[in-house]
Amino acid sequence: MLSSCARLAPTTVRLVHSLNCSSSRSFMDLKTLISSLNDFASLSFAESWDNVGLLVEPSPPHTVNTLFLTNDLTEPVMEEALQKKADLILSYHPPIFLPMKRITWKSWKERLVIRALENRVAIYSPHTAYDAAPQGVNNWLSKGLGACTSRPICPSKAHSCPTEGTHRVEFNINHTQDLDKVVSAVREIEGVSVTSFSARTDGEEQTRISLNCTEKALMQVVAQLSQNRQLYQRTEILSLEKPLLLHTGMGRLCTLDESVSLATMIERIKRHLKLLHIRLALGVERTLESRVEVVALCAGSGSSVLRGVEADLYLTGEMSHHDVLDATSRGTSVVLCEHSNTERGFLSDLRDMLGAHLENRIHIVLSEADRDPLCVV
Repeated sequence: MLSSCARLAPTTVRLVHSLNCSSSRSFMDLKTLISSLNDFASLSFAESWDNVGLLVEPSPPHTVNTLFLTNDLTEPVMEEALQKKADLILSYHPPIFLPMKRITWKSWKERLVIRALENRVAIYSPHTAYDAAPQGVNNWLSKGLGACTSRPICPSKAHSCPTEGTHRVEFNINHTQDLDKVVSAVREIEGVSVTSFSARTDGEEQTRISLNCTEKALMQVVAQLSQNRQLYQRTEILSLEKPLLLHTGMGRLCTLDESVSLATMIERIKRHLKLLHIRLALGVERTLESRVEVVALCAGSGSSVLRGVEADLYLTGEMSHHDVLDATSRGTSVVLCEHSNTERGFLSDLRDMLGAHLENRIHIVLSEADRDPLCVV
């Protein structure tokens, strides 16, 4: 008996040590965690129509020990999240999208909000911010194609311009009296900033005036300058665009290092998405042996992003019937995998990336109940 106890002792020590290691993970304040999530992928990447960010917030203070990842927050997934003691659910698709006029037990989405608040569980959704991010969903989807170079189909723009305003108005003035009069007048217009510098035109010293103005102020500036016909004829009006963000945006246009047959590409896609079946529409005069070199892809519903893009193959979750017809008529084959099947696999990568980003300070759990609602029977 003594000998048996002696053999058990080291095991007991290891178990205690393991428990101590597990409990050493610290909690994170919800606001701190949300800030870190926004640092990982800025919500400014999201489409303007989307509903992203913190959607449900328990009364503060709220600490998070377990972050629960899911593609869709359904009632079975909510039950699983509660069983796994989730403090924050990151649902890729926003469970709250259309405005809610009431919170009752009649609608499943309203019940999700009720259960979340009753159990002090926050809900956060990144959706199209993760679609556009350089390390996001579309980037993950492209990994299944094989070695390739890719770029966003619809590049994202910086959240703000380096300068204020939407337009720049520039002109030269060579008389000091006119300069003071014009500058004084435009400075009184709200939404205008004025910069001046020396310029030489045709050997003559002049002053170059540059006005940054809002769209509303632009018409007032034009009205003011048009009072001086000679000055107005020398005026240039430039539209200011926000700078594009490198590797960031909707969809991906991927060029393979080596072309492969359509049949080979389909097998790669199935393997990457862990699917037995996909839907295929062959482009006109294309076969399974046709070569694929350029693939345009968009996770989820890709019609609006892929429409008109020149490629050998479109890869997305779903497209409208008529968009498929348009694509195939141009010789582009189409692979459809169902909406969330082109997104869900990203969550495994996300779990690892967030673990590193958050320095493993909290538990990150991946849903096992989450699945696409459609299946082949």
